[in-house]
Amino acid sequence: MAQARGRTARRTHTFTESVIREMTRVARKYDAVNLAQGFPDFPAPMLLKEAAAKAIYDDINQYAITWGTPRLRQALARKYLDLYDMEVDPEREITITCGATEAMASIMLALVDPGDEVIVFEPFYENYGPDTVLSEASPVFITLEPPSYRIDPSQLEAAIGPRTKALVLNTPNNPTGRVFDREELQAVVDLCLKHDILAITDEIYEHIYYKGEHLPLATWEGMADRTITVSGLSKTFSVTGWRVGTIIAPPEITDAIRKVHDFLTVGAPAPLQEACAVGIEELGSSYYESLALEYSSRGNTLLSALQEAGFNCSAPEGAYYILADFSQISGEDDTTFAKHLARYAGVASVPGSSFFSEPDRGRSLVRFAFCKRTQTLQDAGDRLRAYAGTRT
Repeated sequence: MAQARGRTARRTHTFTESVIREMTRVARKYDAVNLAQGFPDFPAPMLLKEAAAKAIYDDINQYAITWGTPRLRQALARKYLDLYDMEVDPEREITITCGATEAMASIMLALVDPGDEVIVFEPFYENYGPDTVLSEASPVFITLEPPSYRIDPSQLEAAIGPRTKALVLNTPNNPTGRVFDREELQAVVDLCLKHDILAITDEIYEHIYYKGEHLPLATWEGMADRTITVSGLSKTFSVTGWRVGTIIAPPEITDAIRKVHDFLTVGAPAPLQEACAVGIEELGSSYYESLALEYSSRGNTLLSALQEAGFNCSAPEGAYYILADFSQISGEDDTTFAKHLARYAGVASVPGSSFFSEPDRGRSLVRFAFCKRTQTLQDAGDRLRAYAGTRT
């Protein structure tokens, strides 16, 4: 008798469910302040909410064009030109997706073949590895060392082989808070050109940085025809539940991505695309600047509390996360400590191992999100300090 095949695909056996979303469930279980998952606890701009409601009442409730409403694509093209001097064809080079998460999956499935290799810098956002595996390719991880988390060009070149198809670059970075500088980006550009590699850039936090500058890789000489730029509106406009992501890529690559996107989700929510277009059109550079200033203040509030509670961490350069070392507080592993912290301190974080290919590399780390009201962060800080006091 033939041996029965397993009922689930082998590709699903090599990764777990999202640890970040799991920790949100843990936070709810213990009524903890949720600094695990990166969603704001404050309202979106009134302009956006009114625009979304208007779009619904105006009956913009049916399928939009699969690759995005014309208004949103045109608004994005103007924004990229105004902010980055980056010329983008809204008809042939922009695709709107159901969040940056779907964007990354669509890109991998469209561009990466079985047996290809994709370079991923770690610590990494947890989706990159599974996206590669679902494409039946192999992730090749490069560990960026703390506390600087700088890209080492020689380490990157050593990881490039005959099967390397692409690399993934996330800046501003989740979870380290790094904003990669010109020297690091130039090294990435040089090696992409030298070895004919595609660059997939996750720029979802493009407007949230406190040090340095955001430099889209696609604007560097020679990179426009080999860079796939991922971003979205969820972090910029504090609407993570709207699931409106964006992809900018050369026409030939865009054609392939749109095929996959079409059969994965058909399209992003039509009325919410209209609202995001209004946000881009009417909230200009002053909004982006104030966004960064507000997050910088929130980050400082949490950073002080963490340091006072005994965590070893430094100020992020961008995004809205702090990756903290708790080894001076506890000798437990990261998962045990994170769940203990949620239960007994009332503050939820994300175990650091979920950001590494080898869990031991994140054994003494947890990640906190500070995309919360200042009052929420102060409450979390009080809880952390009180918890630290019980352990001294």
